[in-house]
Amino acid sequence: MTSEVKIRVETSFQDISKQSWDGLSGTARGQHGGLYNPFVSHAYLSSLEESGSATADTGWLGQHLLMEDGNGGLSGGLICYLKNHSQGEYVFDHGWADALERAGGRYYPKLQCSVPFTPATGPRLLAATTADTAVVRDSLAAGLQELARRHTVSSAHVTFLPEAEIPTFERAGFLHRTDQQFHFVNDGYASHNDFLETLASRKRKALKKERRAALEHGISIDWLTGKDLTESVWDQFFAFYMDTGSRKWGRPYLTRKFYSLIGERMADDILLVMAKRNGKYIAGAINFVGSDALYGRHWGAIEDHPFLHFEVCYHQAIDFAILKGLKRVEAGAQGEHKLARGYLPATTHSAHFIAHPGLKRAVADYLERERQDVEQMSDILAEHSPFRKGERQEIDD
Repeated sequence: MTSEVKIRVETSFQDISKQSWDGLSGTARGQHGGLYNPFVSHAYLSSLEESGSATADTGWLGQHLLMEDGNGGLSGGLICYLKNHSQGEYVFDHGWADALERAGGRYYPKLQCSVPFTPATGPRLLAATTADTAVVRDSLAAGLQELARRHTVSSAHVTFLPEAEIPTFERAGFLHRTDQQFHFVNDGYASHNDFLETLASRKRKALKKERRAALEHGISIDWLTGKDLTESVWDQFFAFYMDTGSRKWGRPYLTRKFYSLIGERMADDILLVMAKRNGKYIAGAINFVGSDALYGRHWGAIEDHPFLHFEVCYHQAIDFAILKGLKRVEAGAQGEHKLARGYLPATTHSAHFIAHPGLKRAVADYLERERQDVEQMSDILAEHSPFRKGERQEIDD
């Protein structure tokens, strides 16, 4: 680092000014002229911390890099955590950890630059609008390497970052990794029926039948946002989350307090899709609203009904995106079953700094082959999309 660049490390968002951070990340109220990503807001990140969801006790010790200008203001930032496990990340490196530890090395702790429990692409190298973006990004990447050296950790990982940030990390010696999600692209549809008309006849009929079947047995759907998000609603949704999460993951990551905090701080950025039967909510999915995208996060249910998961998580998200004029729906990690419902393969990106030379060579070789596999699989899946020939939508990285 040069004498002109100062980067400090903060362990808690309680010690970071909300106004300064949101101004830096583009998430300040009234600052939605650019692309607004709710997950890099101070409200979301501080709620993860204050709720006990992402703390040192759960293996997420804040190591956030803050770059200051000559006047002490923030010119850059990078969300970062020191971790002793690889849970809640959705970019899997367990094999790398096993390999290094079998060779007598120590993989944990490591540095993880991401939004905890949130597999959604968003800006990682944050730069103030008044700063030289290239200089800030290069400085933050170098600062992350320096932090890794000072902690003597095995590695530093930056996950779900925009493809445009990859060259900065590659210049700093990071390895590029790709993976795949499924996103719905809104091609200016006026209604869900407009979208359905772009599908092959057989696929269109299947989805219409699926949606009817999901709402059998007297099930109705409510969209809740803003003042609708009462503590009673959060109690019910948390019960869904705990029931489904406990069966899928063993131990859900988010605490009940987290939902109260985001309901207080981010109510207008949240959409709960709730399914009701006999006057009682039985299932729900939480979504976050960005400036151009709807981000589906997780769902839960206390009753099992055929196709209800698809209706609550995917079809209703498309309905909302079309109604609000959002460009896309990002439906979270994995899930080839989304393809048949109009969600197409989209490439995600991550960058990895590996300190151990031997492990770095092995990982670099693996990632080169993995990138080819991801590209080939995306092409194959796209060819099996439900769209009529010639109407398949393309997804920008």
